[in-house]
Amino acid sequence: MDQDTVNEMPSLIGRRIRQARIAAGLTQDEVVLGLAENEIILTKAGLSKYERGGSVPKAKTLMGLSRVLGVGSSFFFEDREVNVQWLAFRKAAKLSKSSQEKVKVIAADYVDTFMSLRRAMEPHRKVDPVPQTQVRKLEDIETAAMKLRDYWKLGMQPIESVTGAIEDGGGIVIDVDGENDLFDGLSGWADETTPVVVVSREVSDDRRRFSLAHELGHLVMQIHAKIDKKTEECWAHRFAASFLVPAEVARRELGDKRRRLDFQELEILKQKHGLSMQAWIFRASDLGIIEQSHARTLYSEMGSRGWRRVEPVDFEGEEIPTKFRQLTVRALAEGILSRTQAERLCPSILRETADHLGPPISAMDARTLHKLPKAERERLMEEAAALVASDYESGGLLAGFDADGEEDCLDDSF
Repeated sequence: MDQDTVNEMPSLIGRRIRQARIAAGLTQDEVVLGLAENEIILTKAGLSKYERGGSVPKAKTLMGLSRVLGVGSSFFFEDREVNVQWLAFRKAAKLSKSSQEKVKVIAADYVDTFMSLRRAMEPHRKVDPVPQTQVRKLEDIETAAMKLRDYWKLGMQPIESVTGAIEDGGGIVIDVDGENDLFDGLSGWADETTPVVVVSREVSDDRRRFSLAHELGHLVMQIHAKIDKKTEECWAHRFAASFLVPAEVARRELGDKRRRLDFQELEILKQKHGLSMQAWIFRASDLGIIEQSHARTLYSEMGSRGWRRVEPVDFEGEEIPTKFRQLTVRALAEGILSRTQAERLCPSILRETADHLGPPISAMDARTLHKLPKAERERLMEEAAALVASDYESGGLLAGFDADGEEDCLDDSF
């Protein structure tokens, strides 16, 4: 280990201790108490010194910290390789600074692991940056949304899964605890090219889709710095609605001009496009399909019926991120990750994998095998061949048998 590495070690370990503590949602006092329960005495000042990189904990203290913080001991020595730049954080004013920091730390660690896995499993994959659009007026928002739909080849049909569209496009979607409904979305760039969108897992599918699209708006719209934050958020809302339901589609569904909209019609459209009833009213008003006065009447009526928080129909979508779990399972299958590592990355992944496996292949004699249907017989033969394939490879246990004739290999049993 060179001198520079030695000098950097306290800073790295301290930074990782702090990240793990924030991700666990613990204060320094709570960590000190947890260590005491593990018979490790450390003062709050001592913990603070470790986090600042002033000194390095002894091995026993690091082991105690790993138990209290719920991470492996190797976590403290792993430096983050991916640079994440956060751009927008949509949250309620009541969300505390510590909770905001917790969301960012959890998301950044997820991105780092995700990118490492993807580099290992898809080394030749090149993620092109998504197209960005200069936005100076409302019409530019519609253009930006359509440009992204075209780039991802989504056509004009309802988007089955916004999460899937982002992941298929090379982006990263992370769902986290919603902090008591105080958090909606966070967006940024990993290594300046990979879009990252973080959303709450505790909201309805239509709200999650809208949040995902809203955060995409922050990433792809290049808005002039003089635009105030409130206007920028309104424009991101319009981008979300435009991305989910392009203007052409909205007019096809509603018509070019309407005097009134019916709630039953909005229920049908919500279930078809995954855009809430309230967002459909916004969309129709923004496009001039209905007058703003009628939109206000509809909002008021929804409020009187108690539909502003919970609408009368639900949208059942597929907005669960799957790419990270897919990469983990693939890495496990190809021997890149151990079972312990895979379980640490994706808790319960081993049980889920076992549930999907069939019963183990057992030995059977040739007569029993011959009685099976042809398709089942061929499936068993292929599985058996796959199990012993490595033994016949060069240097394998049975490599020498390729010199024998066919009659030397025949047997009565399988």
